[in-house]
Order: sequence, then structure tokens, then C-alpha cells
Amino acid sequence: MSDDYAKSARAGLRKKLPAIETFPNQFPDYEIKIDIPEFTSICPKTELPDFGRITIRYIPQDACLELKSLKLYLLAYRNLGIFYENAVNRILEDVVKACHPRKATVIGEFRPRGGIDSTIEACWPRGE
Repeated sequence: MSDDYAKSARAGLRKKLPAIETFPNQFPDYEIKIDIPEFTSICPKTELPDFGRITIRYIPQDACLELKSLKLYLLAYRNLGIFYENAVNRILEDVVKACHPRKATVIGEFRPRGGIDSTIEACWPRGE
């Protein structure tokens, strides 16, 4: 792998983004599904926009994600150079860090680029 690709592969992973706020969960054993149909980010290699749909599904434990702060967090990706595989995994990590769910899944369905579309799915706990 060239140094250029190695640099691109790390792009956006450590960039500071707005905090995802939470509120106390009031009920046990249910799932929350959040659909973001107009997610955008920037490809760090080509600097062209990537368009996709992000779906967040999680089973809350003590806290639920506050949607306005989640929206502001996700909007910060619009100008962020990050591969969409990394974006999906970073969103999962940030959701887990914010609300410590029992389980969480983030799915990214990205529009075709060069005739190829991609779906990325990341789950928490890892390895399940």
C-alpha cells in the first residue's frame, strides 16, 4: 500500500466532531432505529462527495441519544474527508461512547461511485 493510501485510510478518524448528547432511558428491552437518508462526507482520496443513508439501531441501557445533537454530529461529516467504511465504524464507536448501549448496529448504504455501490455494517459489541 502506498503512503498516499495509508494516509487517506486514516483520514478523519481522529478529527474532533460535535458531542452526541444523551438523556436518561426510562424503559427496558426495546430497540431504537434512527434513519439518516441524506448522509454526506468527502472521499479523502478524490475529494469528491460521498452520498448515502445511515441507519443506527441500538438497544439502550441507561441513556438514549438526543437527536438534535446527533444531527449536528452527523452534519459535521459533510466537510470531513473520510472513507465511508471508516465513517460507519467511527459513528458506531461514537454512539457507543455516548450512550453505552446493550447492542448497536450502524449500517451505511452508499450511492454508486464508478458503477459500484457499497453497504457497510458495523455492530457492537464487536465480533457479534
